[in-house]
Amino acid sequence: MKTNNTAADMQKAIQEECDREEVPYEESEDRWERDEDDGRWDADSDEEPDAEEDEAECSNAEHETHNQEVGRRGECAAARFLERRGFDILERNWKCNAGEADIIARDGQALVFVEVKTRTNVDMGFPEEAVDAAKRARYEKIAAYYLKDYPVVDIPVRFDVVALLVVGSDRALVKHHVNAFSAES
Repeated sequence: MKTNNTAADMQKAIQEECDREEVPYEESEDRWERDEDDGRWDADSDEEPDAEEDEAECSNAEHETHNQEVGRRGECAAARFLERRGFDILERNWKCNAGEADIIARDGQALVFVEVKTRTNVDMGFPEEAVDAAKRARYEKIAAYYLKDYPVVDIPVRFDVVALLVVGSDRALVKHHVNAFSAES
């Protein structure tokens, strides 16, 4: 993932990614509305969040730094984004000795470990650029811990990245990098 610093470079990079078949992802510039009850981003939808756990995790936490709030809201938005696309969210913020997985989900037959990155600007690069070799290696270890106790023995495992770039108080650009990395990366 290369670093781009201008909006024109961002559009060009997005188009290049869309044109490449071997790196599929979905680009979505959904309209995000501010939910007055909890301040989270909520994509246009007639559906209400159905899980009490989602409500608890997505509510404003006391003593949260700005970056923590942006990250938490991004994770909530990413979970809803994936659910709307048919993913079954199994775990959120799952912790083990190797670290924490933002989202663990099923997509058809695949077990998907999802790293969520949210940024409010591109001064430090695009959100997905923060998923470096160390983060990828840590996710592979997290997957190994999770699979140790997972009831299904023979299951395909995938590592996705959902990157959110906040472009306004009520808008975010969401990029879903399917199969963003593997053990060979």
